[in-house]
Amino acid sequence: MNSITQVMKFRRSMVEYALKHGVTKTAIKYNTYRQYVYRWLQRYDGSLESLRNKSRRPKHHPKAHTVAELKLIQNMRRRNPEAGLVVFWVKLRQRGYSRSITGLYRTLKRIGMTPVKPPNPKYVPKPYEQMLYPGQRIQIDVKFVPSACLTGEAKGKRFYQYTAIDEFSRWRYVEAFEEHSTYSSMIFLVHLVQAFPMPIECVQTDNGPEFTK
Repeated sequence: MNSITQVMKFRRSMVEYALKHGVTKTAIKYNTYRQYVYRWLQRYDGSLESLRNKSRRPKHHPKAHTVAELKLIQNMRRRNPEAGLVVFWVKLRQRGYSRSITGLYRTLKRIGMTPVKPPNPKYVPKPYEQMLYPGQRIQIDVKFVPSACLTGEAKGKRFYQYTAIDEFSRWRYVEAFEEHSTYSSMIFLVHLVQAFPMPIECVQTDNGPEFTK
């Protein structure tokens, strides 16, 4: 609902004064031009709504979409309700549409035919693969050891902790290295194979540079 503004109340007061005392006295009293008073006298029909500013938006535009173009857009949108703006514009261009993509976007928004976003598929978590025997898969991870955890001769140095855990038995092997590199990873794997009591079939890492480079 349109609200009644102070300007509209001012115009009503001015018009009612002009009806009683004339245009010239009104222009002097309200410090305005006589043409301004005449204009609102002509528009005034006794209601405040007649004193509201009219829209300056043009009713017709020389570059507006034609009826045929609007019909093409509506028909294509019914066939492609989920197509994105670029894909939809390309499909229209293949059928003779010559407008810009920005013009198409404004038209789709104006007629309420923007793309219909399909609902997101329900997430179904993948069941975790349970290991059947020791050594089937071993997880390896590397973490930086905080300086607060170091004591004695190790204090002031940098260490990286390599940890291997067997997924079936939860058997764990831990070793620390001063260097975070593929060489340290290789040494750790050699020691892991020697320490684990059974053959190792698979080793899983986070594909960090200490394993891939």
